[in-house]
Amino acid sequence: MDRIRGEFIDIIEWTDDGRDTIVWRFPRYGNEIKMGARLVVRESQVAVFVNEGRLADVYQPGTYTLSTQNMPVLSTLKGWKHGFESPFKAEVYFVTTRQFTDFKWGTQNPVILRDAEFGMVRVRAFGTFAAQVVDAAALLRELVGTDPQFRTEEVGEHLRQLIVSKLGSALGASGVPLLDLAARQDGIGQQLAQSLTQELSATGIAIPRFYIENISVPPEVEAAIDTRSRMAITGNLDDYAKLQAADAIPIAAANPGTGGDALGLGVGMALGQRIVQSTSGAVAPQAPAQPAPAAADVPPPLPTAPRWFIAVGGQQQGPYDESALAGQVAAGNLTRTTLVWRSGQAAWQPADQVPELASLLADVPPPLPPQG
Repeated sequence: MDRIRGEFIDIIEWTDDGRDTIVWRFPRYGNEIKMGARLVVRESQVAVFVNEGRLADVYQPGTYTLSTQNMPVLSTLKGWKHGFESPFKAEVYFVTTRQFTDFKWGTQNPVILRDAEFGMVRVRAFGTFAAQVVDAAALLRELVGTDPQFRTEEVGEHLRQLIVSKLGSALGASGVPLLDLAARQDGIGQQLAQSLTQELSATGIAIPRFYIENISVPPEVEAAIDTRSRMAITGNLDDYAKLQAADAIPIAAANPGTGGDALGLGVGMALGQRIVQSTSGAVAPQAPAQPAPAAADVPPPLPTAPRWFIAVGGQQQGPYDESALAGQVAAGNLTRTTLVWRSGQAAWQPADQVPELASLLADVPPPLPPQG
């Protein structure tokens, strides 16, 4: 019946009943479209006419009459040398030009970026994008070939791989700090859409829309960002040491025993010293004015207390005086193996190698021996 039906003049049209077909070839027995066939091209479509193996023309929406060398019945009779098949082949491919908006992308492996504030950072990202055919002839030549039904799944993986390869360079070239990426996602998405469209121009595909839904960092970087936020809220490092000492109190209460007692003692000492320091600035009643002492009775200036710096998580913190160091011991930031430095030292040294800190570390246990 297909062979008999193929002897009549065709009405060539396509109404897409799916959402994932990009290219569809009009089915005709032996690809023998007859002379005078009527071609109907609807909106959001273009039709590519292939005559005798060559791309003849691309038809925009409208109704057309096709000219081929296949005459009804007569061409079949003249093709008896070829098994009653006409040697003059003619095909019509319908190409969808609407946007396909259901593409998703994501980074299977993290992308490494160099950030001015956090150094080398691994980020992951995911989102969606839209693809659209802008050159049907190029699409047939480069990707479709003679495929009778070309679907989105056949090109989706290629597009996702291309996006991931371009994402790292786009984020690096943007020069946007890590903390500002969320506010600049739209601009980065537009840059990626332009870059991908230029890359895919030879295949006739454009990326009109590209969305970055989320950019995430590893948990340790998130923890560092949260710590920095807490430091910004407290105002300065001295107040942050108080906050850490206060956080250590529930830990000490939940761990009774030698370790908990030592931690509680250190926290209590640190808080007591903080209270004394805070109250020492209160205004005392003014005593009657005394005559200025003689020059021989004026004592020399008080010695300056050493200011210490410590290394926590690969970051320098300080300066701290000895009372603030007690709070760091209570918070667990200053241990025997923590690197410390003050003015006069040639280099950073572990805390247990500095005699001045021996009294602070007296109740801090040494590191556990290696476990079998």
